[in-house]
Amino acid sequence: MFSGEDIAVDLGTASVLVYVKKRGIVLNEPSVVAIDNNTNKVIAVGSEAREMLGRTPGNIVAIRPLRDGVIAEYDVTEKMLKYFINKAVGKKSFFKPRVMVCIPSGVTSVEERAVKQSAVAAGAKEAYLIEEPVAAALGAGIDISEPNGSMVVDIGGGTTDIAVLSLGGVVCSKSIRVGGDKFDEAIVRYIRQYFNLVIGERTAEEVKKEIGTAYPQDRENASAEIKGRDLMTGLPKTVSVTAEEIYKAVSEQVEDIIAAVKEVLEKTPPELAGDIINRGIVMTGGGSLLHGLDILISERTGLPTHIPEDAVSCVAIGTGLALQNLDALRSSSSKQELS
Repeated sequence: MFSGEDIAVDLGTASVLVYVKKRGIVLNEPSVVAIDNNTNKVIAVGSEAREMLGRTPGNIVAIRPLRDGVIAEYDVTEKMLKYFINKAVGKKSFFKPRVMVCIPSGVTSVEERAVKQSAVAAGAKEAYLIEEPVAAALGAGIDISEPNGSMVVDIGGGTTDIAVLSLGGVVCSKSIRVGGDKFDEAIVRYIRQYFNLVIGERTAEEVKKEIGTAYPQDRENASAEIKGRDLMTGLPKTVSVTAEEIYKAVSEQVEDIIAAVKEVLEKTPPELAGDIINRGIVMTGGGSLLHGLDILISERTGLPTHIPEDAVSCVAIGTGLALQNLDALRSSSSKQELS
């Protein structure tokens, strides 16, 4: 009996990663869609649409349909998912795929339903969900089926999901709507306030990757040039910023993440806390790559921190692994088939 390819989707606020069974990750593109307002037609999706952010004429708008880890624009998300699914398996595929989508651990039942419906409307035969920390742990190579405590901190574009896992499930967790996007927004505000310079989120993201840090002691001499529009004159202008200044810009968001990590540790049962002392904290997601964030969390908690080699892809890989073992997971409450 023939069946469609199984697809795992890391439906992120900043990017979408698609994992296809037996092929691995086949797609990693920004969660951006460009639409013509006059005709309501999709002009571009993914990388091509991202290039249009902040650079489109009046009739074309480039939008990000997910905000803070959840769907903000349902119709646009559906079109984006359909495009990525078709790109991953091919438009001429005769069979609809089974699709598993990862979601932040703190989403509501309404938000869960929206994700499932988007997947089915985009062409999925069946839609399943998995919580991001569980997927991240699987993708990082952690055996969560054992009666041992493991702690995962997944920092994505829209949310940070923190969880302690044992015996295949989440023991305690917290999801906060702080991630890479909030870092970018904070940098935009800081540059505007202290340099009277207006920059876009793309520019903020680039400077974050270049000299952004949560541990400025290691980047004392790092600096970068930022181009934008002068608020006073309205003319283009270039300024030089230091890593210390970018640290000041994102420090509030960094402290929010550390506070959430501590909160989960405080709720962790003593026996599992002992396991975490031995195993440490595993950090995944693009936000975990902010320079020095792992060092700072280790200092503040007294626990060792580890970042897997491919931290950005952990959630997508873990979602794919969960989909391959779907029959064993069907009874799990976090992975329900859409009726």
